[in-house]
Amino acid sequence: MNKYTLSNGLRVVVEKIPTVRSVSFGIWIKTGSRNETVENNGISHFIEHMLFKGTEKRTAKDIADLFDGIGGNVNAFTAKEYTCYFAKVLDEHLPIAVDALSDMFFNSQFDDAELAKEKNVILEEISMYEDTPDDKVHDESSRASFGDHPLAYSILGLKDRLAEMTGETLKNYMKERYTIENTVISVAGNVEESNILELLETYFGGFNLHSEPQLIEVPSFKGDYIFYKKKTEQNHICLTFPGCSNKDPQLYAMILLNNALGGGMSSRLFQEIREKRGLAYSVYSYHMGYADSGLFTIYAGTAPKQTKDVMDLTMEQLHELSVNGLGADELHRGKEQLKGSLILSLESTSSRMNRMGKNELMIGHHYTLDELLNRINKVDMDDIREVTKRLLSVPFAVAMVGSTDKDAAKLRRNQFVPGIV
Repeated sequence: MNKYTLSNGLRVVVEKIPTVRSVSFGIWIKTGSRNETVENNGISHFIEHMLFKGTEKRTAKDIADLFDGIGGNVNAFTAKEYTCYFAKVLDEHLPIAVDALSDMFFNSQFDDAELAKEKNVILEEISMYEDTPDDKVHDESSRASFGDHPLAYSILGLKDRLAEMTGETLKNYMKERYTIENTVISVAGNVEESNILELLETYFGGFNLHSEPQLIEVPSFKGDYIFYKKKTEQNHICLTFPGCSNKDPQLYAMILLNNALGGGMSSRLFQEIREKRGLAYSVYSYHMGYADSGLFTIYAGTAPKQTKDVMDLTMEQLHELSVNGLGADELHRGKEQLKGSLILSLESTSSRMNRMGKNELMIGHHYTLDELLNRINKVDMDDIREVTKRLLSVPFAVAMVGSTDKDAAKLRRNQFVPGIV
């Protein structure tokens, strides 16, 4: 992997992989729902949609036809802290992809008719999300954890705020956030680095929007309780704990703890709740790291009559973890699992492009594979005890979507906090 800077200061990261015939190309922007306000919540996601709706020289159909015509893929996604526009094409078609994506990036029209249609598309997306309780509960979990902090905002946004947005609103936001300082271009695949730099200089060298760093508030963990009443066949529950930031030295210890507790089919929660007792189809845990904070979440979906049993078993596993920690075999298995998934992911140009783009944008540092494997191997039992202590140091947050919360509401959220009986 090599890092370059174009003549205008735009950062570019490139990894040449001569053994493949594809190239993944991504434009990363450091803006997401975290950078929004109550008034414009959802604008980052709306812009992402609108950049596919036509430019000065291409209609939305032209963009779709172009990539279908070369057998390539083009897409985008918005997250809490960043937005990414990307394409994966044959190496010979990279100039076509760069031309099209740069055109979308710089010349999208935000036509009023397209704006109205896409608003309705996003309203349907929000409605679909509201009708999917096992998705909805994770948004509620963020609110129970971070309260009214922007990290708890919905990426999709709010229907009433969306209705008020105009093309001018979106263009003004892009001028503020889509700047050289907030943008990284990431390329991975069969490329000649001198050629790609010349190509990028041609299409992005005239980019001249600048900005000052945005001051963002570090969230505090609230540990609240939220119940979203909805007629469902299952209760969907999230228990959330404070986690690690993406720069935290203990990040890999937290990931290994997650793998053991609920990160796979051999994990404690999966084995105890699904395999041994058949109380849930879906039960798992995951860790989400942000620039300055993180969340560790346990999810389960189960019938109302089984909710208490599932919660009791989850509390038993957390108690066991707090008292006895992990076994040596669990830690070893977790390390091998993590190293395996990491190495396998590097076989994809898309994964490499994503990893480089996100690392450059969010932490400004790139670990080699050997450095990452060394960080994983160095995690010991003391590290696991330290992150377990952090996990259980404050009352946990609870979010639930379902028809009744009589069992979830009884959970003592401070039961693992030291000194509380």
